[in-house]
Amino acid sequence: MRENDTIADIFREIRVSIMATVCVRQPQFGGFSFDNCKRNAQLECNAAKLGFSLPNARKTGTTICGVVYKDGVILGADTRATEEMVVADKNCSKIHYISPNIYCCGAGTAADTEMTTQLISSNLELHSLSTNRLPRVATANRMLKQMLFRYQGYIGAALVLGGVDCNGPHLYSIYPHGSTDKLPYVTMGSGSLAAMAVFEDRYRPDLEEEEAKLLVRDAIAAGIFNDLGSGSNIDLCVISKGKVDYLRPHDEANKKGIRTGDYKYKQGTTGVLTKSVTPVQMEVVEESVQTMDTS
Repeated sequence: MRENDTIADIFREIRVSIMATVCVRQPQFGGFSFDNCKRNAQLECNAAKLGFSLPNARKTGTTICGVVYKDGVILGADTRATEEMVVADKNCSKIHYISPNIYCCGAGTAADTEMTTQLISSNLELHSLSTNRLPRVATANRMLKQMLFRYQGYIGAALVLGGVDCNGPHLYSIYPHGSTDKLPYVTMGSGSLAAMAVFEDRYRPDLEEEEAKLLVRDAIAAGIFNDLGSGSNIDLCVISKGKVDYLRPHDEANKKGIRTGDYKYKQGTTGVLTKSVTPVQMEVVEESVQTMDTS
């Protein structure tokens, strides 16, 4: 101990020494940490004891994908919209217009994907008018990712953005939290694993248009047949330089079968054991007549 040291300085040196010793002696473990999983399980258990229930994650179903081919980009999507275990819409349009040379597939919450793509489409149109040229795909990607990142994942929109601009064809995948990837082929949605299996097996660079359309069709069909949240028809959007071909529907993967039997029975087939009719006496207590002004 030095003569000019105060008690506060001495305690500060002791505390720093102890902290350094703890940091050195603490073993460094690799891999993932599941401490938060244990914490969440404990919180859920405590909440259940108090009579509270934690909110469940919202489950959605969709298969969307895209591929870059020789002359442009092809986007594909199924047409089933679900509300938990109920098919809410059998012919939902999941390929959204962004600009004349850019389109976007949406998976997740249907209202979020609709409004997000409409807002960015409007902003991109203003940008196109001010610059007097077609917008670039990278511009649309930046605007979408910045908007989604601003809302920190509370907008449930997972997007596949594709288009052709002055720099050629481009394909992006955009996640609800704002992260993006630029790849030659992408899949998203609950049926994305089945669709990705088709791409991984059959994709090759510089595909011809018909080959790419068949590849995207088969990828969406794989999602439809292997995912309960995907179904009905297959929509395609072929984007090339100066031309867009929106095929809706391109194919019907799940064709409804024909009933082989008649399930209607004649009246009186089931016998009535008892029958009673009770008349209800009703008395008008007050009556008022209102007229509508049509002038």
